[in-house]
Amino acid sequence: MMSITDPSMSDRFTSSLEEIHNNHLKSYAEIIDTISELSHNQFVKSAVDTCLKKGKDDKKLFETIQEFKTDLERKKMALKEKQRAISEVTSEIQEKEMQKEHIILKIQRHKEDQMKRKDLIESQNRANKDRLRNLQKARLVFQDHLGLEIRTIINKTQMVKGEKLQFIFRNISLSDQDSAYVITMGLKENGSYQIVSSDPALECLPILESRLQETNNLPAFLANVRKEFISKARS
Repeated sequence: MMSITDPSMSDRFTSSLEEIHNNHLKSYAEIIDTISELSHNQFVKSAVDTCLKKGKDDKKLFETIQEFKTDLERKKMALKEKQRAISEVTSEIQEKEMQKEHIILKIQRHKEDQMKRKDLIESQNRANKDRLRNLQKARLVFQDHLGLEIRTIINKTQMVKGEKLQFIFRNISLSDQDSAYVITMGLKENGSYQIVSSDPALECLPILESRLQETNNLPAFLANVRKEFISKARS
C-alpha cells in the first residue's frame, strides 16, 4: 500500500485533481456554450416570430388599406353617378321650366289674339250695323222716291263667294222707264265695301268705289252711281 507521503502519489493526486477540475471547466464551458446557443436560438426564434407576426400585421394592414382604397373608389364612382343623375334631373327641370314658360307665353299670346279677334269682330259688327242702317236709309230714299230695288243674291262662283246685294235702278232712261241698271256689291273680310259688277259698265266706277271706302257713305255712293247711269243713258 502506498503512503500519502509518497511523492509520486502526491503527483498523481494533483494530476487527478487537475483533470477533474479541467473536466469540470470543460463541462462548464459546454454548458455555457449550450446555454448561449439555446439563448441565441431562442432569440432568433423570437425575432423570426416577431418578424413573421409583423409581416402578417403588415399584410393585414396592406389588405385593409387596399380595401379602403377600393371602397373609396367605389364611393367616388357612386358619387359621380349621383352627380350625373342630379345634373340630368336639373337639366330636365330647367327644360320643363322653359317649356312651361313657352306654353305660358303661347297661352298669353293666344288670349291676346282672341281679344284682338273679339275686338275686331265687335268692330266689324258695329260697322255692319252702321252699313245696314245706311242701306235702310238708302232703300227708303231710293226705293220709295227713285224706283230703286234691292235684291239679295248668293254668288257661288270661284272668284266671288258669299251673300251679295244688287241695286237695281229704274226711271233712268227717258225712252224706257222700266229698263234696269244694276250694280252688285258685297263686303270684304275687313268689312269694307266691294263692287262686284255693274250693268251697264261705268268707267268711273273704281273712283266711286275708292271714295266709298274712304267715306263709308253708301247713300252718296248710290246717288253718284245713279247720276252716272243717267248720264250714260241720256248721252
